[in-house]
Amino acid sequence: MLSALYIGLRFIHFASLMMAFGCTLYAGWWAPSALRRLLIQRFSFILHASLLLALISAMLMLMVQGGLMGNGWSDTWQPAIWQAVLQTQFGSVWLWQIVLSWVTVGVLWVRPRRMMRRLLLLCVAQFILLAGVGHAAMADGALGALQRINHAVHLLFASAWVGGLVPFLYCLRLAKGRWRKLAISTMMRYSRYGHLAVAGAIATGLVNAWLIQGGLTTATAYGIALWVKCGLVGLMVAIALVNRYLLVPRMSATDSRVQQIFLRTTQAEIVLGALVLVCVSVFATWEPF
Repeated sequence: MLSALYIGLRFIHFASLMMAFGCTLYAGWWAPSALRRLLIQRFSFILHASLLLALISAMLMLMVQGGLMGNGWSDTWQPAIWQAVLQTQFGSVWLWQIVLSWVTVGVLWVRPRRMMRRLLLLCVAQFILLAGVGHAAMADGALGALQRINHAVHLLFASAWVGGLVPFLYCLRLAKGRWRKLAISTMMRYSRYGHLAVAGAIATGLVNAWLIQGGLTTATAYGIALWVKCGLVGLMVAIALVNRYLLVPRMSATDSRVQQIFLRTTQAEIVLGALVLVCVSVFATWEPF
């Protein structure tokens, strides 16, 4: 039961950070300056919910890890066990993850100038820290450093792609009104950078597979789950290509049918992205051999 809870918290933590990262990319970088204030207002609830969930899940993961290391549920509430977890490699990294989560929520509450860009940098820092735990942290020395760097880059590419899909849907709705020109400009920037994000996520993912278990294999449960993840990612890529090169050229302000298809396929891509996160959250707790 504790393992299932840990998997669920891991999913919530990653999904929340990806959502926040996508919103800050749009409102702090991709959107034209004339649209940023509106996006900041409209993304306010999503950002508050996402960053608060990321903070809560980060703290609960530390507690649950104590129960997994100890004797079950009773040890999840023991401060002494938390201290013991903090002495491990996971704990030493995760402490900073919690600290950064608090800082990020604080920045969102204070609302300083250039808040979105500050939040964007804090989200990047948290993804870099995530590369210091789990299978990416198994090796030492130069190989270990390479593996952590590659995994951090993989997380950033994947988050730019998947995390940008929900804000993309909002911009798609804006494109039907007075903000049409600015919204389309924002979506086109996401599309351009999305090509890089998709290619980067796939390339770094393959490097991850090679560094962890010598490549893609079906000899282990971990390897089979990795193939399932690859299949889901392949479907996401296929949908993204159909959207960009078949549907977008046919879209117009008056063609509601193509717009509706585009909306549904993008929603399907979001669902597939969530399933990929479920797979990762599950098999990241397994031994790769």
